[in-house]
Amino acid sequence: MDCGLSYTKISLHQSLPLAVKTCLSSSTCFLSNNSSFGTSSVGFRRSLFVVATGSSSKCEFGGLNAPLEPATPTGRLLSTLLLNDRKYFHVAVQKQLEKLANERDEAVARMNLSLGTDEAFLHRRIAEVKELECQTSVEDIMYMLISYKFSGIRVHLIPRLSKCMYNGRLEIWPCKDWELESIHSCEVLEMVREHLTSVLGWKEKSNVADNWTPTEVQKFKLCQVYVASVLYGYFLKSASLRHHLEKKLDHINPYLDLASYKQLLLSTIQSLGSEIVPFGCIGGTRSTSVSQIPLLREKKQDKLKYYVMNFDPEMLQMCAKPKSKEALNLIEKHSYALFGDKNTVLVASDDVILTSLASLKRIVLEAIAFGSFLWDAEEYVRTVYKLKEN
Repeated sequence: MDCGLSYTKISLHQSLPLAVKTCLSSSTCFLSNNSSFGTSSVGFRRSLFVVATGSSSKCEFGGLNAPLEPATPTGRLLSTLLLNDRKYFHVAVQKQLEKLANERDEAVARMNLSLGTDEAFLHRRIAEVKELECQTSVEDIMYMLISYKFSGIRVHLIPRLSKCMYNGRLEIWPCKDWELESIHSCEVLEMVREHLTSVLGWKEKSNVADNWTPTEVQKFKLCQVYVASVLYGYFLKSASLRHHLEKKLDHINPYLDLASYKQLLLSTIQSLGSEIVPFGCIGGTRSTSVSQIPLLREKKQDKLKYYVMNFDPEMLQMCAKPKSKEALNLIEKHSYALFGDKNTVLVASDDVILTSLASLKRIVLEAIAFGSFLWDAEEYVRTVYKLKEN
């Protein structure tokens, strides 16, 4: 399967658990035939594993050390604050977003004023360049917001995978499974674990030998699974929030028109406050995406898993598809940086990585958390800065 990171080229069914898809293609579980995971009983061989780093002895998690480095002064400023002065981080984010929104609006205003004059072409080009500059800065801001969320659970993003290779083996340590699972409700965590089983052949009662036995995986397919897991994390955040809100509104008259229902839904979001709003921030109507996600007005299912099973294909796609081009670009950039380069991500190859189930689980759990935090970051930014609709 082609793994172009534009959303339409990623099979949504690959990012959903068994509970919400009719079948799982044989290519989804990507471990090689040499792997003992998800197969009949195979003798396990305990091995000495080495956790590696760019400095050659362990996987380096110093500083932010994220795979994607800030490309703009705005991103570098926020990176410094995140490391050294966290209490001013959100104040700086707010000011930077306001500054970018004003700069973009001013460039557009000058372009409109110049229409019909000799300078129209010049101001149009200036506005286009400013739009691109602002977009790149906003993507940096979103990435720093995601890094902030990870730091809040004391988890560092995995650096470039090449920094975690030693003697040809990829190992991520510490695993941080508990921290990465702690961000999810019990219902969401159940679906996360189904996803791990679907794509890795992971078993909840895996023993130490299962977790650390060497196994081979194709780098290209690992990247596919990573991107699908990011989208799945985004989907889970969107769907679980929708489920949570609609359960809160079950007492509402079912014959209300859709516009009134959406307005009540928005009011409920604002009344719930930081319980569901990303980063505890409540802004204007742009702080939610009520109008962009269809509602299930019929009787609600109590369990999230069964609620999601009622989604039709269009609903599934709308909940999983990033709402903004900035979010989609960020998934692409982050994945390129993590796995090496654009060619590694987009071009199928036979490159194989020697690793373990424990490290693969860490990678997939991080991807799901990244997708969930991306949803938060996107909603936070929308309160101040108008993103490009995807």
